[in-house]
Amino acid sequence: MSKKVLILSTSPRKGGNSDLLCDEFMRGAKESGNDVEKIFIAQKKINYCIGCGVCNSTHKCVQKDDMAEILDKMVSADVIVLATPVYFYSMDGQLKTLIDRTVPRYTEISNKDFYYIMTAADTDKNMLHRTVEAIRGFTEDCLQGAKEKGIIYGTGAWQKGEIKNTKAFLEAYELGKNV
Repeated sequence: MSKKVLILSTSPRKGGNSDLLCDEFMRGAKESGNDVEKIFIAQKKINYCIGCGVCNSTHKCVQKDDMAEILDKMVSADVIVLATPVYFYSMDGQLKTLIDRTVPRYTEISNKDFYYIMTAADTDKNMLHRTVEAIRGFTEDCLQGAKEKGIIYGTGAWQKGEIKNTKAFLEAYELGKNV
């Protein structure tokens, strides 16, 4: 059965290591007959949450940016891939901002399969474990029926493209194929 897969690449570098893993995941998922869309978040305008609380009753954000469209896609997806480079032992600011801005409709992002893609120059997996725990704070603790289906830990890749020489590159393709 074909699934609707949404890949949210939050790398600030187009073609950066986490973005390349997104492309491999996408290639595998498409080859398996899924409907796949990747959004490169750095090309979108997503403002910080201003904490006004209006969305608590209206379920709409007062800000006029690209987040409403992304939220629509998150709600309608069967599978969501959250991809981030790891900076100072956590997700990058783009992913955190995106997560914060789901507040108006986060209760509608239910019963989804989630995959996480993380990359880091360092080979210390502790930093990636800390990052995945932060992401799980959103998916497991806030989203009803979220199911974690796979994690790609891309370590030892500093320069753009170095991820292609790691096992994570093949893992991304294989996970995508098995969505």
